[in-house]
Amino acid sequence: MSTALNLLIIIPLLVVALIIVVWRSVVMVPQSENFVVERFGKYNRTLKAGMNFIIPGLEHIAHRVSILERSLPEKDHVVITRDNVPITLTVTIFFKVTNASKTVYRIQDVTKAVETAVTGAVRATMGSIDFDDVQSHRSNLNLEIAKHLSRACSDWGVDVTRTEILDVSVNEATERAMQQQLNAEREKRAAVAKAEGEKRSIELVAEGELFAAQREAEAIVARARGDAKAVEVIAQSINAAGGHAAVEYEILKRQVDAIAKLGSSDNAKTVIVPVDMLNALTAIKDLLGKGRQ
Repeated sequence: MSTALNLLIIIPLLVVALIIVVWRSVVMVPQSENFVVERFGKYNRTLKAGMNFIIPGLEHIAHRVSILERSLPEKDHVVITRDNVPITLTVTIFFKVTNASKTVYRIQDVTKAVETAVTGAVRATMGSIDFDDVQSHRSNLNLEIAKHLSRACSDWGVDVTRTEILDVSVNEATERAMQQQLNAEREKRAAVAKAEGEKRSIELVAEGELFAAQREAEAIVARARGDAKAVEVIAQSINAAGGHAAVEYEILKRQVDAIAKLGSSDNAKTVIVPVDMLNALTAIKDLLGKGRQ
């Protein structure tokens, strides 16, 4: 009787204990976390999202690690570029845990470690470029910083997903120096543009003078050809029958016309006719007489 009673007591207790063991052995891991399991105080495995099982009493959940992407607070970093220009960068970093066991066993404070790594990565990246390239190559700088961080954070089970340079600023002294440099560059470009304009103007004038000279030369050649043609025609006329007599007649006629104009002038009191002119008149008479014959 006592044995049956004991069994009635023990069996329910065993069932309850079994239920408790099974209940404690089932672990439900959320989608946004990984659980780090230790057995006898030593890392055993990492539980992913979903239903998992552990051995109660031998194993326990030592760490619950969030694997959601997170961002560091915006932070200013004072750095010096390759051309020795001090600037201040406002940077933010996005990262997530990819290996929970490394995150908890290789580094004590992963967020603080990433912040420190960011400072080193930003300084290393900015120290390899000139200030003028900071604004124009910002996307490349983001990638370069992320690459430096990935190498530094890989041992901590952290993946740097994105870096953002939010702002670039300089101190007042540097800003004044930059403004002076910009003004000098503007003046230089203006002087170069003016010199190029003057050079082009001189070239255009020279081209115009060359064109005019070419046209003048062409005109001279054309006139020379015309004169040569006229001389040729006159020569042919002179060599023709009666040509010499016609020429002599024209010359004598012009001499007589010249004496006539001189004599008709208001200022002419006395006109002296050279002997050659008398001969010219005689020659004209003879020519006219021959013409009638």
